[in-house]
Amino acid sequence: MAGKPVRPTNAIDQTRRMLSLVTYLRERPGARVEDVARAFGITEDELVSDLDVLPMCGTSFRGGDLLDIDTDGERIWWHNPAALGADAAEPLRLAADEATALLVAARAVATLPGLRESDRQALLRATAKVETAAGEAAGASSRLSVTFESEGGVFADVDRAISERRRLWIRYYSPARDEVTEREIDPIRLVSVGHTYVEAWCRRSEARRTFRLDRVAEIRILDEPSAPPEIELRDLSEALVQPAAEDPEVVVEVGPGGRWVAEYYPHDSAEELPDGGLRITLRTPDPASLKRLALRLGADGRILAPADLADSARRAAGEALAAYDGLEARARDGLDTAGGTHPASGGHERGLGGPFDRQEQEL
Repeated sequence: MAGKPVRPTNAIDQTRRMLSLVTYLRERPGARVEDVARAFGITEDELVSDLDVLPMCGTSFRGGDLLDIDTDGERIWWHNPAALGADAAEPLRLAADEATALLVAARAVATLPGLRESDRQALLRATAKVETAAGEAAGASSRLSVTFESEGGVFADVDRAISERRRLWIRYYSPARDEVTEREIDPIRLVSVGHTYVEAWCRRSEARRTFRLDRVAEIRILDEPSAPPEIELRDLSEALVQPAAEDPEVVVEVGPGGRWVAEYYPHDSAEELPDGGLRITLRTPDPASLKRLALRLGADGRILAPADLADSARRAAGEALAAYDGLEARARDGLDTAGGTHPASGGHERGLGGPFDRQEQEL
């Protein structure tokens, strides 16, 4: 479908848009998809995605109270607009446990650093109204509190930077390289696929990158405006990692115990091998990051191409084995000096086979 978003949106902006969309569609039965998308400054795909969510909303979970909205791809129809009428819905009634959970969550969110002050004040006003309505049930909530992990603060700073269109400075841990780097990024949007990520334009690599929030060691909102280049937002519903056609090609051969690689990593092809293994061809913008995969696979897999990556993986495995040899030798020397017997006497294979294999599974 045609069209690009006017600007990147975050989860809060999307919620606001969907609330406005309900009113907009109620007043315009049979509205054209392209007209609605243009009015809200989003793509038609984004609009259809919103429309897939709206039928799950309503005044209750009874079928007649849920929004009955659908589209044929060209027009949008709302079959039960009266579902939100003033005389259609029953007054909302909260049980004591529901009121307690709602109040505890509201107070916790209000303490998030980086939350826009207008949103904080609106939340506090809503919380006060719920407290009044809940009566005695509100008392229990005052004795409970929630403390967010560090990711909550990072989320708030990223959300604020997106809304204010400002650049971010981060210290970020990359497990594939086992290093912490400093970067300036122009945040584009927050996404949640198992974990929460920020998709951004990285000024260090001059490319689009996705950063996991719980790996951000430090974050600062900068005064510089965020100005990511005009890029098309990807559909992340299938997978977070989506290699591009121009990314380098890597060929990995795995045994039966390594077939999980084909399920875990997006790949171009997976050829069956006579021993029950697979020859997998995949693409990645950073082939060096697959050395960790090679170490994890151990005897269940090896990198075939490119040749320099295969050599690098072999060297890494050799260095790891040498490190274990050194540890075993020092332990044996210490025991021999003390007049003891090494528990793995003659056990070069035992000393490296068991612990090393277990270590590989934990990488």
